[in-house]
Amino acid sequence: MKKKYLLALPLSLLLVVAACSNKNTVKGKTGNVSAVETTVAVPKFNADSAYRYVEAQTMFGPRVPGTDGHKACGDYLAAKLKEFGASVTEQTFEAYRYDGVKMNGRNIIGSYDPDNRKRILLCAHWDTRPWADRDADEKNYHTPISGANDGASGVGVLLEIARLLSIEKPQVGIDIIFFDAEDSGTPDFDLQNYDENSWCLGSQYWAANKHVDGYNARYGILLDMVGAAGATFYKEGFSMEYASAIVNKVWKKAMELGHSSAFLAERGTYLTDDHLPVNRTANIPCINIVHTNSVNSGGSFGEFWHTVNDNMAVIDKNMLGIVGETVTHVIFSEK
Repeated sequence: MKKKYLLALPLSLLLVVAACSNKNTVKGKTGNVSAVETTVAVPKFNADSAYRYVEAQTMFGPRVPGTDGHKACGDYLAAKLKEFGASVTEQTFEAYRYDGVKMNGRNIIGSYDPDNRKRILLCAHWDTRPWADRDADEKNYHTPISGANDGASGVGVLLEIARLLSIEKPQVGIDIIFFDAEDSGTPDFDLQNYDENSWCLGSQYWAANKHVDGYNARYGILLDMVGAAGATFYKEGFSMEYASAIVNKVWKKAMELGHSSAFLAERGTYLTDDHLPVNRTANIPCINIVHTNSVNSGGSFGEFWHTVNDNMAVIDKNMLGIVGETVTHVIFSEK
């Protein structure tokens, strides 16, 4: 994922169901108020399916903009969204890396129930890091990474949700966006040229040039690095700053589903990620479900992060299921 220059919070800030139900009150003939139970069917998230979508992306090799693997994977993602009944829009754009190298980017957007004005945005980045700049072996610094967790895991979860949306329709419209050129920010071996804006180029472009004029959504959920065994998801700092109510909604649902060991109730670090342009430029409250270790450990992302070891060996289908089930229940609970 990105560097994120991880900012530790001040110490003062550190401190399975198949359906969900909603109670509506109605007045009876006698004037008494009674509760009427309404249920919303929630399709079952298939972790095995999500795992296969992660694996399929890695089979294209690194998905660095401008490479054959990047083009082929982008074609695959657009085709899967169409197969799953989405109205697909693609945004192509030019962007420049921190070192001035021009890249051709491609945001891929799948919309469900596009005429529904009540909308939820789900997103992840699909490109991969051009450099293994955190690898233990300096010889690997200029090696592009496979990005099974950092990129493919979030996309794999969203592809499975797209498949479910082709079967069962929630009461809100859903937009799934695969952002490009997120992970080409300044590498650790060239920090004298560090540029915060070199990250998240696809989401920066989309936020300033939405795929639909006047597009808006109630909120957004970003998935980043959600597939590693034992992953922990803290309440990320910018998510709490811009969209604390949505963070609490999602974490509450995770707790109800029995996933509190992954979705921790503690505040996390502030991370530069694709949710920032969505919040700051698009003005849509957006949260980040992202794997970090504890604040006390510096908020690191796992020893495989930005190394050649970010491959399918780190992916745990059960963790994909935890995240996917939580997000699926959240969107099907919306009215």
